[in-house]
Amino acid sequence: MTDSSRRTFLQTTSLAIAASTASAGSTAPPSERVRVGIMGAGGRALSLINSFSSNKSVEVVAIADIDPTRLPRGLAQAAKNQGTTPRGESDFRKLIDDSSIDAIVIGTPDHWHAIPTILACQAGKDVYVEKPDGHNIVEGMRMVEAMRKNKRIVQMGSQHRSTERLQSAIAYAKSGRLGRCTVAKAWESTKQGPVPAVADSQPPTGVDYDMWTGAAPMRPFNSNRFHGRWRWFYDYGTGDLGNDGVHRLDMAVAVFNAACEAQGDQPLGMPNRISAHGGKWYFDDAQEFPDTLQANYEFGSDLATKLLTYEMRIWAPYHYLEMSEGAAVFGDQGYIVIGNSNWKAYGRRDEVLAEGKGGSHEAPHVQDFVECIKTRSKPLCDLETVGHPASVLCHAGNIAARVGRTLAFDAKTESFPGDDEANALRTRPEYRKPWVLPEV
Repeated sequence: MTDSSRRTFLQTTSLAIAASTASAGSTAPPSERVRVGIMGAGGRALSLINSFSSNKSVEVVAIADIDPTRLPRGLAQAAKNQGTTPRGESDFRKLIDDSSIDAIVIGTPDHWHAIPTILACQAGKDVYVEKPDGHNIVEGMRMVEAMRKNKRIVQMGSQHRSTERLQSAIAYAKSGRLGRCTVAKAWESTKQGPVPAVADSQPPTGVDYDMWTGAAPMRPFNSNRFHGRWRWFYDYGTGDLGNDGVHRLDMAVAVFNAACEAQGDQPLGMPNRISAHGGKWYFDDAQEFPDTLQANYEFGSDLATKLLTYEMRIWAPYHYLEMSEGAAVFGDQGYIVIGNSNWKAYGRRDEVLAEGKGGSHEAPHVQDFVECIKTRSKPLCDLETVGHPASVLCHAGNIAARVGRTLAFDAKTESFPGDDEANALRTRPEYRKPWVLPEV
């Protein structure tokens, strides 16, 4: 079977076939398996390697990583699960150029989400990309444009969307038992440690630090700006708002939208006003993003106005509303609190009206992506309608915190009307060549 005919077969295979092979635990024949290339071999990428190579409808055929010390573990994990060893690469572009690969999985730092996603879409491949969608608003917009123009399936890695736990919470909100809902909240109160300053040094032996830096400014190597801790620095990450906050905000939006549907209101869409207050008020260390933050997002107008608030206290050693991190939607008849392993709905006198349980592992999210590759259906965390809007909340919240004022937001242009300082933060001042953001 040629590459083109096999790709056509994958795109027309029925959902029933995908579901039956997965539920039966049998491995699909090679011609029916989705051939996947994975970018990254450590951190979140290693978990994705495990989940994709464990899926009976998938074959992981290649893994790329700039760190030769991480690659062997990723290859070994895939081989253990699927019985065949993927080939290892140091340059992700070899995965994009491989016409036999159907989908690219991106488990990299935030500053390496957009360019591979766009290139993969342009090469006719579907994409699973970790959250948030890009390093900034413009990158996410360009990713959506590439997905739409090339008619690709792009699933963002907010895996909670595919869990039975969140889907059952959504179903409860759709019942209308919360009453009229106008307010929601998301929060992080899980204690994290400081990032002590360390001296610059030489990159680890064998690491392609130039490629790791990518579009970001070239700076001396520093272990704080590398594996694990890159997310706390403006050049590469999006802080804890884009790390964990994107999950909680998306959970709040999902359930809030279900409540809106029940009461006959329009979905939230994009916010029209954003404010954020906070800063580095607890840790005296090297990280650049706030450790304390409250961001407010206003949607709609007049009697249809909705408010979503995000609170971050990454120094707090206790729970809030019984959850260390979670989301809540408040109505005039009751409210619902959603965490990582359960949810509870409460009535007028705080009696428990309903509850649900379930995990937050990404395996169902991976399965949803694989099924959508075969059926060409929209995934549960479709980039355009779910993933990018959730990411914009994170990016816009960070921008409002940096400029220190309330911002008006134009949903059509995804910009801040009349605010040059805020608009400058919608993208990078400059993309370091050759890693410029591709035109679509």
